Amino acid sequence: MSETLSPPLTGAALIKDETRRLLDSPGVYRMLGEGGEVLYVGKARSLKKRVLQYAQGRAHSQRLQHMVALTRAMEFVTTRTETEALLLESNMIKRLKPRFNVVLRDDKSFAELMIRRDHPVPQIRKHRGAHTLKGDYFGPFASTWAVNRTAATLQKAFLLRSCSDSVFSTRTRPCMLHQIKRCSGPCVDGNVTPEDYAEYVEECAAFLKGKSRTVMARLASDMTAAAEDMEFEKAARLRDRIRALSSITLEQSINPEKVEEADVFALHAEGGQACVQVFFFRAGQNWGNRAYYPRVDKTDSEADILNAFLGQFYEDKPVPALILLSHDVPDRELLCEALAERRGRKTEIVAPRKGEKRELVQHALTNAREALGRRLSESSATGKILTAVAETFGLEGMPERIEVYDNSHIGGTNAVGAMIVAGPEGFQKNQYRKFNIKSTDLVPGDDYGMMREVLRRRFSRLVKEEEEGESSGRPDLVLIDGGEGQLAAALGVMAELGVDDIPVAGVAKGPDRDAGLERFFFPHKEPFMLEPRSPALYYLQRLRDEAHRFAIGAHRTRRAIDLKKNPLDEIEGVGPGRKRALLHAFGSARGVARADVPDLLKVEGVNQALAERIHAYFRK
Repeated sequence: MSETLSPPLTGAALIKDETRRLLDSPGVYRMLGEGGEVLYVGKARSLKKRVLQYAQGRAHSQRLQHMVALTRAMEFVTTRTETEALLLESNMIKRLKPRFNVVLRDDKSFAELMIRRDHPVPQIRKHRGAHTLKGDYFGPFASTWAVNRTAATLQKAFLLRSCSDSVFSTRTRPCMLHQIKRCSGPCVDGNVTPEDYAEYVEECAAFLKGKSRTVMARLASDMTAAAEDMEFEKAARLRDRIRALSSITLEQSINPEKVEEADVFALHAEGGQACVQVFFFRAGQNWGNRAYYPRVDKTDSEADILNAFLGQFYEDKPVPALILLSHDVPDRELLCEALAERRGRKTEIVAPRKGEKRELVQHALTNAREALGRRLSESSATGKILTAVAETFGLEGMPERIEVYDNSHIGGTNAVGAMIVAGPEGFQKNQYRKFNIKSTDLVPGDDYGMMREVLRRRFSRLVKEEEEGESSGRPDLVLIDGGEGQLAAALGVMAELGVDDIPVAGVAKGPDRDAGLERFFFPHKEPFMLEPRSPALYYLQRLRDEAHRFAIGAHRTRRAIDLKKNPLDEIEGVGPGRKRALLHAFGSARGVARADVPDLLKVEGVNQALAERIHAYFRK
């Protein structure tokens, strides 16, 4: 007699069954839906007690009831402390982007200023990403514009080099920056002594660490002394440096008097959306602000949104000594402990109620309110346009993610594919991708082959991520810059990878590339045009033009890198010193290429074996 199998447990029954095997210890839990989709990630001081609350359904909102009903499995990770659980939870939310969590969507790293210390002559430069190089890092700056402006001003004030090591090592005379008094010219002997340059470096580091008044007072004293000694040229140079430093502090708005280092967070929520404005204060100066629009639900409280946002925000960003908030958060003490552990020093989190700190928060809150108002106004108009796009291509609903692809090359050289992403929030530039064309069997200028390679690489990755249960960013619509041939190439790749359920359309330029006369190609449909004044047409033109702009920019960058490459860099045994000697002897790489072995042997540091290797390299 066959035994009847009972159906698998789901929803609240499954959660209740899981609690029987849970320990009363801190940890992180994941709720999984059909097909392994991660619905929610949470942390708890006691996994057993927290998870049991979902099964009991006490005072659950409709959203939580829906989440529980969709649950098909759960996974657990125990930790030693609740602090560890908080850090792990933030990491998982940021990586998996669960459907029912508050999710920080824009996690692009910030630009910083860096004084490199791994070279005898330190360099000041812009930096983004992990701190892998030896040096002093200062930031974050809220925008590339802010860090570029500050770096340029610091160069005027402290005369530090910004050139790369390879350029520095091959200079025989100072560059233009030295001529316009933005660099002391340490690349050439006699311009500045090592001792003086080291003093410039330390003054710059001190200024960026908040000791601006001390640095400026010292420079003012030196200027006065130089003027009294009749060294008027030196006094004028010092005067110019003081003016440059003053311009930094004057250009920064709302500089606080009592706050040296802090991040200010202010949240405004309205209409089921939220905006978090973050202001960065370092060295007593305002280094800019950035607006974030986390994915939230209308039932989330402002305190809970800010609580979740903070944990994810500092996953890969420097932690300041002070964090000012517009709303107190439930896990404030736990966040303090976790961030102090990450920073290596104490971090204070405060929701101020009076004084200068409160004024800073109120200023950020005003910016958050205004930014969200603009966004809600824009999203209303964008929603209507996206609905028209959905009707144009027969989509089931308004597209949340549109991917647009284009290629750029000159005669097949430096070929680059580009992908841009757009949706209800506009262009999602942190999702843009460029693809250096790698296929060696393509005929130069084969646009169809290039498009096949780009789509195969993009959607192979999507398939792999979906198989691993990770968030894949599946598009609701794919637009290809091209006509019937490009569309056929794209559809072939999509069918090959098993993602042919994603709608794909081609956008062909009109005769003489006239805007407004574009023809659209869509499977199982005759080519068509849109009304000349259709908002959907204008929107699709913007998408295509943005993809074209991004592709051309990526191509130009790659071409510029190739143009700057010196063939001497590719020859084994030719380092910076020998490279400089060869260029000094023959004037250019082309001159080196024309030289015979006996001529190469006359160059200092070049032996017989190296001379033959150089000679052979240029005669491959």
